Amino acid sequence: MYRVWRNGPGWISRFDRHLVRGVSSFPGGNHDEFFRRLSASATHGKLWIGAAAIMAAFPGKPRRAALHGLIAQAVASAVTNVVFKTLLPRARPLPEHLPVFRFVHPQPTSSSMPSGHSASAIAFALGAGLVKPVVGAALAPAALGVAYSRVHTGAHWPSDVFFGSAIGAGAALVTRKWWPVRPPFPGVSRTATQAPELPAGEGLSIVVNTLGGSFTEQTAGALQEVFPKAYIKTVELGESLEEAIQATASHPRTRALGVWGGDGTVGTAAAAAVEHSLPLLVLPGGTLNHFARDTGTANLKDAVAAAAAGEAARADVGLVTVERGLAGNPETADLVMLNTASIGLYPNLVRRREQLQPALGKPLAGVVAMFRTFAAGTPTTLTVDGVRHKLWIAYIGRGRYYPRDHAPLSRPVLDDGVLDVRMITADESFARLRLLWSVLTGTVATSRITHLREATEVRIESEGSPLALAVDGEALAGVRSVRIRVEPRALTYYSPRT
Repeated sequence: MYRVWRNGPGWISRFDRHLVRGVSSFPGGNHDEFFRRLSASATHGKLWIGAAAIMAAFPGKPRRAALHGLIAQAVASAVTNVVFKTLLPRARPLPEHLPVFRFVHPQPTSSSMPSGHSASAIAFALGAGLVKPVVGAALAPAALGVAYSRVHTGAHWPSDVFFGSAIGAGAALVTRKWWPVRPPFPGVSRTATQAPELPAGEGLSIVVNTLGGSFTEQTAGALQEVFPKAYIKTVELGESLEEAIQATASHPRTRALGVWGGDGTVGTAAAAAVEHSLPLLVLPGGTLNHFARDTGTANLKDAVAAAAAGEAARADVGLVTVERGLAGNPETADLVMLNTASIGLYPNLVRRREQLQPALGKPLAGVVAMFRTFAAGTPTTLTVDGVRHKLWIAYIGRGRYYPRDHAPLSRPVLDDGVLDVRMITADESFARLRLLWSVLTGTVATSRITHLREATEVRIESEGSPLALAVDGEALAGVRSVRIRVEPRALTYYSPRT
């Protein structure tokens, strides 16, 4: 086979020799050392990995361009080295074809056809350019230089370089839909309404959960300092949080209910505020307080300003009815949901993602968390609105969350009247392989295993064993069925005007 490729009379062989003779006629000089070093820098993708590291330092499109370039390069390298170098063995040029001072030493021992350096170079540059054309244009001279260097140093025949470059371009085009650029999130929108003005906290009663993750001995004092006329109730270990909130909300002095704590504490306070027709002031506190972020009061200064001015808006709430206990003797409980409910592996995914996010950033943390969660996890069999599914995740958001994939992060509108229903199923064959592949390529949102829809009511029933349900971060075990529905604009909350 080597003899056929190198010495055969075919037009490819004649074309190669013609071009190599032209290259060999170039006079020697500093450019020989330049191309030798350029070629060596691209061995094992070192040059492109370094370029990707520099691009990744800039968030947004440069970082996504680096990611797409590396994905395309990996695909091109695998196809070239694993497939075509095995199917198309070919001898490399001999020292007699080029000046000895230019010839690469030691010469690679793998098949000459096709050029892996060229495939990786074109794949990375074109892949990055498809995301950010300016970056692709800047990388193009280096990529073309690497491709040419393989002929200049005698490592490849010209046709090897052309074929490798075509493979690289194909890899960039094939992978262009992997890790697609997320569309921009819609702008924040509020439905303004009237609420009592609370200068210096007059008429405001605040419940502080001392078990909140960020509570310190100075928390209550700091709140009293910014709201000197407010009543502040601290709930200590052993006290009933729900009873304390209800007592505070029902007191005649209370014109508005404030709450300091995490998502579970805020949900309990929201239920009392709806019941007693009180506006709710959500203060930043607790381990996680997503609702404070969504209402625009993620810092104390904004919360104080909104309360003093009486600036408020309306929000939908989710009403959750849970059946627990024995099948013949179920117990029911009603909860208010402000943010999300989930069944399956979603709580583990969120916990891992938030642990990794400071070091890796949101996108990469989500990928790593997905792999860790689903590599060892098992699906749960449930009936959702009368349809039986094997599910990795059932996620219900109170309102549309963005992005529209497996990792919702932002909710710009709090009164859109819908539940955001997302399911990742294991109904299909090769379910785990499909899932991990979609995570690797960033195509979870478009995969057949993902089901996205909106609803005003959802009912989920267990098949056999009771299930575990998380509502606004609070876990409930032994659940046999759950019904979640929307109560439009039931809650008034303080929010600074935007």
